[in-house]
Amino acid sequence: MKKTFTLNNGVKIPQIGFGTWQLEEGAETTNAVLTALTSGYDHIDTALVYGNEKSVSQGLKASGRKREDVFITSKMFNDVLTYDEAMTAIETSLKNLEVEYIDLYLIHWPNPITVRDNWEKRNAELYRALEDMYQAGKLKAIGVSNFWVHHLEALKKTWRVKPQVNQIFITPGTVKQDVIDYCFENNILIEAYSPLGRGHVLESPLMQELSLKYQKSPAQLAINWCLSEGYLPLVRSVTKSRIIENLEVYDFKIAAEDLEKIRNLPGSLKYLSPDERNY
Repeated sequence: MKKTFTLNNGVKIPQIGFGTWQLEEGAETTNAVLTALTSGYDHIDTALVYGNEKSVSQGLKASGRKREDVFITSKMFNDVLTYDEAMTAIETSLKNLEVEYIDLYLIHWPNPITVRDNWEKRNAELYRALEDMYQAGKLKAIGVSNFWVHHLEALKKTWRVKPQVNQIFITPGTVKQDVIDYCFENNILIEAYSPLGRGHVLESPLMQELSLKYQKSPAQLAINWCLSEGYLPLVRSVTKSRIIENLEVYDFKIAAEDLEKIRNLPGSLKYLSPDERNY
């Protein structure tokens, strides 16, 4: 039985996603996606700005997997500012991915620098396009990424369909609890991107210690921790052994006191992207 979360519209989403951020268009992405899909992943995450949607499509074709058995997520980026541009972005992703529908589509960032004074109107316009494509069956689920509470509260004024997902940066020691609490209270699934902290988690003395205790890698511990907290982890690698290892996280349980230690991991990366500044 495949492990899934159930979104607030009833759609099932595989519990671990394979991310493609920073994977180059062409062989690198195609081969990574092919390896993931033939190693047990059922969930691929990409975005228009990654520039690799076409290679994701090639990886899916090469895997021989049925379209309906693979959950695909994509996102529109900061240069999309209006309803019409949002509709074009969605159609572009559909064309790049060579699919008739996308399982989950997100607004990538809530507050691009170019619309810092008008972000609320921009988000409402873009989300209206997502809702229309959702109603048309082109998108099976819709949501947002990097939205804080005030962005969600602003969007709530106009949404007709509650977001199913908020994809945010989460790693041991770096958790924005108010956003998580809000999403849990409103039945919006949290997806955790970069759950390994861009690699810093792997080098943590605490994670090394726990690795010996549980006989699991630090990466497996971080992924298991995400699932234990109720987050959907998005993991990424181009190394076959690590791609496979990152799925082998269901055969152990982390004790409550160790989950707390991981949650409060010292020295964690305090990630702040240019678009997060001055939220």
